[in-house]
Order: sequence, then structure tokens, then C-alpha cells
Amino acid sequence: MAPTLLIENLSFRYHSRKEPAIQNIDLEVQPGEMLLIAGASGCGKTTLARCINGLIPRSYRGEFSGRVLLNDRDIANLNLVDVSQVVATLLQDPERQIVSSNVLGEIAFGPENLGLPRAEIRTRIDEVLKRLRIEHLADRETFNLSGGEKQKIALAGVLAMRPSILLLDEPLASLDPVSAHEALGLFRRLADEGTTVLMIEHRVEDALAARPDRLLYMSAGEVHYLGPVDELPMQIDYRQVKLPAQWVIHRARQRSAGMGAGGAVEPVHLREAEAIDVTPLILPPVRPRAYLHETPLVVFENVSFAYGDGPEILHNINLEIHSGDMIAILGPNGAGKSTLVKHAIGLLKPTRGEVLVGGQNTRHISVAQNARTIGYVFQSPAHMLFAPSVREELAFGPQNLGFEENDIRENIADSVSALNLVGLEDYPPLGLSFGQQKRTTIAAVLAMRSKIMIMDEPTAGQDFANYTRFMNTLCSATLASGQSVLSEHFDATLFITHDVDLAVTYANRVILMRAGQIAADGTPQETLCDFQRLEGSRIRPTSLLEINCRLFPQTGRFLPAEALAAIEV
Repeated sequence: MAPTLLIENLSFRYHSRKEPAIQNIDLEVQPGEMLLIAGASGCGKTTLARCINGLIPRSYRGEFSGRVLLNDRDIANLNLVDVSQVVATLLQDPERQIVSSNVLGEIAFGPENLGLPRAEIRTRIDEVLKRLRIEHLADRETFNLSGGEKQKIALAGVLAMRPSILLLDEPLASLDPVSAHEALGLFRRLADEGTTVLMIEHRVEDALAARPDRLLYMSAGEVHYLGPVDELPMQIDYRQVKLPAQWVIHRARQRSAGMGAGGAVEPVHLREAEAIDVTPLILPPVRPRAYLHETPLVVFENVSFAYGDGPEILHNINLEIHSGDMIAILGPNGAGKSTLVKHAIGLLKPTRGEVLVGGQNTRHISVAQNARTIGYVFQSPAHMLFAPSVREELAFGPQNLGFEENDIRENIADSVSALNLVGLEDYPPLGLSFGQQKRTTIAAVLAMRSKIMIMDEPTAGQDFANYTRFMNTLCSATLASGQSVLSEHFDATLFITHDVDLAVTYANRVILMRAGQIAADGTPQETLCDFQRLEGSRIRPTSLLEINCRLFPQTGRFLPAEALAAIEV
């Protein structure tokens, strides 16, 4: 059987870069095969994808050598319309992909451009709505969808094209854990039915649920491993991609036993790693901690909200945010997480109830006034970035808040260092990768030094190494004052996330939302070790959470996987 995709000695260098982005890539993928492509940011994954879907060398210019064949046809001899009928690409940021104002129009867009009959287009729309279980979104406007819902609609539009090759660029980034698990099941079924599935994903632990046939691991533009995924090969750096906690613990123990980075580290077989006992310890729910004699920074009093005449999204929310809080807000797509925090910054006003920020009712203060108290990092970088350079982007907020020039320069330098943006200060933000754009938006708010930092999906699109680095930089007590970057400059921090391990590792308080209400509020151990409640809120326990819940009586705190390697299980 001829391969669906054949790549021979492929190399590419962007005109703006001195070093090649990818080099000497050889790859053959069969019909119905699922290939998982992993590696840290900058390793060449996105460049490889652009070569496969034809954007290189048509939209991105540079030095190109080698061949890419789709169904035995050289992509160099095909136009983008021909390529799009073979390769359908799902981007990691749905904001860049959605073009229609309504859901039905978005799904129909591709088939309409293929000139298909109206009846066929309607059949395909109904088919993908049912397949993705999103019939309830059919009549919605795309603008009012949550980030995860937008991702599902973008995927529906891609599937409606019925491609031979489905190219997925970080497809899990905006999805809640259960939706991500359902999507992975769908990708597996599509592969079993004959579609070639190429999935770029640094969340290897999650992607393994799709049972990929092979793993391609890239580093520095080259293929370092291509083979089965029933073991963790020594070529894969567990600090660069997110792997099952069992694997990381096993490898970390090997290293501590004398097999260092340059030693003979044996591959970790999945069966060996799973021999570690991770039976979770289910603890009874505990009431949220009480704050004595403290004036809360933000107060929600019986808050309910609906967009116009639409259904109510928030229902009778009562919540206080206090100094010292590092809050993770978890919940499924459409639970109201982003709507909740938009009330705190004043972008939305309650239909009923009140929101008080610093004792002031948000109905009576402007968003600009509120920015001195609360800095907000949007889920989509495209909603924030506009300046011609990263440096000017980071200076914009402090300048408008009246900061002194010396303070602005110092804040920019600190933020650039904290978010791993050194060397990119003069680059246009919208020309950066999605992960770099995300870090730029966080740096822009960090430079404003508001009292409260709110981040919407701060790690979406980030590789594991980068998000670990900048979250450690933000949250660890590394300053001379003994405080972290966040605790020294912000009274409290909130982050909305679908990444359970982010809450496990960094939060001191977890709020669980479900159907517009607060289902739980407490310490990570109090909130996250009730697995039945998590699953009722479409949250899937991770291997790191399971191990931490079991070991909590010994550790007294939640720890990252490498730290757990030193604990006797």
C-alpha cells in the first residue's frame, strides 16, 4: 500500500533565521496510521506541519530542500486548493481559524468552497455535529462561544472536508479534560476508518489515550526518535514534554541511582512504570478554609448573569478572593469560568447581584480604572496584542497607568526574563509563535504591576518545559525578599485552566465550577481528591494527581513528579 504521506530528506530555513528550522527529515506514514509528534517549542514541529499542509514554501519563505508527497503526488506541483482536499489542518488557536459569525456557516465554509451541492453540505454538517456531540451549538454565534466550544467548531469545519490526512496542531489546548478524552477517542476512530492522523501535542500523557501507532520526537529541528510508544526511550527528555508521572518517577529514580544525563539510562517500559502503586486515597470533602479579620480583595454577592435574553450562565455566585490566594479555577467548557473572571475586571456587569473590587462596586468604575487593581491575560493572544514590538507591547500598559520611565524599563526587563522572551524584545508580537505570543501577553500584564493577576489558560499552547519554567519563575520564592515574582508584585493570582496538574503543582486554592455554579472551593487536596466530584464536573484525574492524593498523608502537600521520586511509595 502506498503511503499517504512520504517525506524525503526535508530541510527548511526561514529567511529571517540563521539556523535551519528542520533538517534531514525522512518520514513515511500509512493510511489509517496515527502518528504523535512531540517535542519542545522551537524543535520544528510547526515547521514540519507547514511543509505538510503546503504553507511552506507558499506562505512562509525560505530555503527549502527535499520532497513531500501526498498520495504519491509531489506537493510542489499542487496548489493550495488541491492540498486542502487531502490535508485538513486544525490550528491550536481556534480564533485564527474561525471565519463565520455563526456555527452552521463555519462548518459549511470548507464544503461550500469545494463547490459541493447544498444537500451534501447539509449532510456533512449534520454528520459532524452528531459525531462531536455539539448539536446544541448549531444555532449559536461563534463570538459567544467559550474557547473550548470554538475549538470543537473549528474541528467540525475540518472534519466536514473529509480529508485523507488530518493534521492536528495542539488539538487539546482549549478543551476540558473529558472533552479532550472524547476528542482523542474520535481521532482514534478516524484513524481506524482509514484517515491518516498526524497529532502535534506536547501533552504526551493525554495523547497516549488515543493509542497512537508511533511517536515522532523532535529536538533542534531533527528527529531524535521514531517508533512505538509502549516505552519511554532514553532519547526523550521528560523535562521537555508532559509524560505520565509514573514514567517520570521511574526515570528520576534511575538518575538518582547513578545513571545521570550522560549515563546509560535504560528505556522505561510502560508496564514497569505502571508497577508503581497509584491507587488514589479518597478523602472526605472539607469545608473551604476561613479567613479571619481580613478584608477581601474581591467579593461576589449573589451574582447571576445572562447575555441579553439568552440563558443564564452564572447562577447565584458567592465568592471572596483574599490576599495570598493562588487560585486555580477548573471546570468544563462552558461552565462559566471566563464569564466569572470577566465580572471581576468589569468587562461584564451582573444581571443580578454585586461585584466589589477593593470595596468598590464594578457598576460604578470603568474597566480602565479597574486595571490598576486587576490585570487580565486573555485566553487568546489575538485579543490583546497590537504593538509593533514586544518591548512596546509591554510598555503600553505601564505608560497609560502613569509609570516613571525608569520603572517601565525595569518592569519590562523583569517580565521579559521571567517569561523567557529574552532576544525577542524587538520582534512583532503577532509574528511570534502562539506559545511566544501567550508568554508576551502574560509579560504585558506582569509589567503593569496590578494588585491582582488573572490568567485565562496561561499554559495553552506552551510546551511543558516553557510552562514549567515560567510558572516556577512566577510562583517560586526565588527573590531576595524570600517571595515569588507573583507574591511580591500581586496580592493574589487566579488562573483559569483545564490542566489539572497545573492546579496540583502551583495553586493553594482550587475552585471547581460546574454549570455556572461553584461546585467546590478549598485547598487542592480538599477539592481534587474527590474523584467522583471531579468526574461529575468533566475533570479526569491525572497520574500526578492520583499519586499525590495517595501520598498526601506522608507529604502534607502536593508535589511535582520529580520531587515525588524521592518519596517511598
